[in-house]
Amino acid sequence: MMMQADSVGDLVTLRAQDCPEKVYYVCAESGKELSYAGLLRTCLWLDRKLSSLGVRPGDTVSVYMPNGASTATLLLGIMALGFVANPINLLCQPSQLRHVLLHSDTRLVFTTDKLAGQLHAPLSDLGRNIALQVVDAEMLVEEGDIRAGDLHVEALHRVGSASNALLMYTSGTTGVPKGVMLTHGNLLASAQNLSREHLLSETDRVLGSLPLYHINGLVVTLIAPLVHGGTVIMTSHFSVSGFWRDVARYQCTWINVVPTMVAYLLNDQRGAQEADLGAVRFCRSASSALPPEHLRAFKRRFGVGIIETMGLTETAAPVFSNPFPESQRKAGSVGRPSGTQARIVDDDGNPVEIGQRGEIIVSGKNVMPGYYKDPERTREAFTKDGWLRTGDIGYQDKDGYFYVIGRAKELIIKGGENIAPREIDEAVVKHPSVLDAAAVGMPHPDYGQDIAVYVVLRENAVFDGEDLRRHCVKELGNFKAPSKFVVVDELPRGPSGKVQRLKLAIPA
Repeated sequence: MMMQADSVGDLVTLRAQDCPEKVYYVCAESGKELSYAGLLRTCLWLDRKLSSLGVRPGDTVSVYMPNGASTATLLLGIMALGFVANPINLLCQPSQLRHVLLHSDTRLVFTTDKLAGQLHAPLSDLGRNIALQVVDAEMLVEEGDIRAGDLHVEALHRVGSASNALLMYTSGTTGVPKGVMLTHGNLLASAQNLSREHLLSETDRVLGSLPLYHINGLVVTLIAPLVHGGTVIMTSHFSVSGFWRDVARYQCTWINVVPTMVAYLLNDQRGAQEADLGAVRFCRSASSALPPEHLRAFKRRFGVGIIETMGLTETAAPVFSNPFPESQRKAGSVGRPSGTQARIVDDDGNPVEIGQRGEIIVSGKNVMPGYYKDPERTREAFTKDGWLRTGDIGYQDKDGYFYVIGRAKELIIKGGENIAPREIDEAVVKHPSVLDAAAVGMPHPDYGQDIAVYVVLRENAVFDGEDLRRHCVKELGNFKAPSKFVVVDELPRGPSGKVQRLKLAIPA
């Protein structure tokens, strides 16, 4: 049942009133459960805790923790109480961590005993006092002295949809991270779009393995169930060996992944041989392009269809989605606009014709108001008429489906021709020895740039450069076939699963 609400706090209190005993959260490793009423009680406990620490609604509160019950309830509680939640990427370099702590104006950081040591140095070097609160990552707080009569829609601080709820820093490959500011309205619009697009209801149970410090893990697996009244099964981290076991054990009806996870699941020789996947209705893939070959192989092997989608931190996750009916999905496409508007424009901002390439720009209620304390970058992120520039290059077909071929700054320009790295990636992964691939440009004295590819081999595969080159010539033609292959154990990726191509340096 969809519900009217203006904020995360409204969702929490309305759910606790509507279905108090319904299980909202389950820890996959321990099986411990938290009801919707328990979630509200935890928020009320947190309200008292934050007040005692001198933090006031509107202040920024950071969470530097791995996935767990405490992380989930803290992030939701901070937003529900009218504070601004700032989940910090655990993969931050020390300089980035210091920047986030300073730039975010955070008043308090929640962390675990194991991670506290990483915060001492940057906190002591900031020149202002920031409180540090150490908690148990798997603690589920349900204060027994909170009376049942407190479970009503006025239990939490009421905030409007335009109030800031989340401050999330993007993990760029160059420069300092940008602080994406999202409102309660942004988050609810995104979660509602997703619930409607995937036909989700109170009977659905999602397996969440993505980190909660990434927008996909936070909005798709944690906030969206609050909209449709579902249940989230949360793992501490993604595990190939335990993935299908958890799906079957908790009878998950859908799963949320990124392409890297799909590749590793396909490479696992054991697969889901003994797992009952009968309850799974679909798999949702987001964050970066999924090679069509992997999409088809996933359905053949596991019997589960994949719905390809696309979103950004700046759009509170989903912005495009393939339709729910499998017959209407298009492999290789990110789908059609999902609760948003989208266009393809040229370098001058003018719309291009169907099938022509250009930059994808979007508009909608889920789009951020801007970057925190960064008016210049905010101006650069939007067109003159207020559309968000995604930085992705793509095209639209005659049926309204969008295709992403790469980032503008990652295009390979060989002999004056723009070559999309994704086109090369998809051709390379068709080779039976290749699990994953990332094409990049390398200097060339005549062409300006030539094509090199980093490849991750499948288990027990042997690298044969000449055979791989012949395969690429057959798939791409001689001009686009890579001239160099570099075998690596894994590709550099951000927490969303996107390949960070600018971190790949081709050796001489």
